Amino acid sequence: MKISKTILVATPGLAVDLLAAAVPELSKGRLKDAMNKGAVIWRRGKQTKRLRRAQSPVAAGEQLELNYDDDLLSRQCEAAVLLADERTFSVWYKPPGMLSQGNEWGDHLSLLRFAEQQLGNRAVFLIHRLDREASGLLLLAHSPKLAAALSQLIAGRQMAKHYQVLVRGKLADELLHKGVIDLPLDGKKCETHFKLAGVQPSAQHTLLDIQLISGRKHQIRRHFAAIGHAVMGDPRYGEQNQDPAGLGLQAVELSFQFAGQPKLYHYTLPKALRRYAGTN
Repeated sequence: MKISKTILVATPGLAVDLLAAAVPELSKGRLKDAMNKGAVIWRRGKQTKRLRRAQSPVAAGEQLELNYDDDLLSRQCEAAVLLADERTFSVWYKPPGMLSQGNEWGDHLSLLRFAEQQLGNRAVFLIHRLDREASGLLLLAHSPKLAAALSQLIAGRQMAKHYQVLVRGKLADELLHKGVIDLPLDGKKCETHFKLAGVQPSAQHTLLDIQLISGRKHQIRRHFAAIGHAVMGDPRYGEQNQDPAGLGLQAVELSFQFAGQPKLYHYTLPKALRRYAGTN
């Protein structure tokens, strides 16, 4: 069941009662679950926030927006892992199936929400993103000032982000020697630099080290699909690349200068991919 409903409140009341009256096909239990998972937005003028408490009072003139998808709300995934807590920022492992941040349909499967719950009262700000199907390192800031500073590092190409990707087939020697895909995406220039990671395992797969010189949406996935070597397990851009291990794309390393000190964070490949890199 999928429902989108906007309620302009005429008579003050409790959030769950107002929602139940406007959407009678959903029980209060389902509505409370949806609220807890971030599927209800409260608006007053330009103010907006997720409304999670069922008993929250809502005044006349305010607005509630419900975006309910029982399939999305029932989904689960692995927990994220805090790899480094530097107090002003933190580095996390995001598992496959977890969003970087929520959307209008909820945030219970997002790293931002998970970090909020794990870190208590600390604010969390997303600095960069990973596709839902991808896994690996993500950086969160814990103040607006630091979020802006870290975002500037990315914009100024002063933060190196390295990935490993498992693609379909064996790349031609000429393509490996070139080591870059520079096809424009969305009308904008972008570059994906790559090299072999470990030993070429077979004619069916190639594991590559990746460095992005730009950051277009789904850049790695779109670039390798465009040259006929789709990322393994990519349901959107690939063909004949099914893989029970899921999307073969991981963010494995972050490095940058912070307060005059070099910072380096590394993520070990999942066991399902280590055999392609020649490691145990």
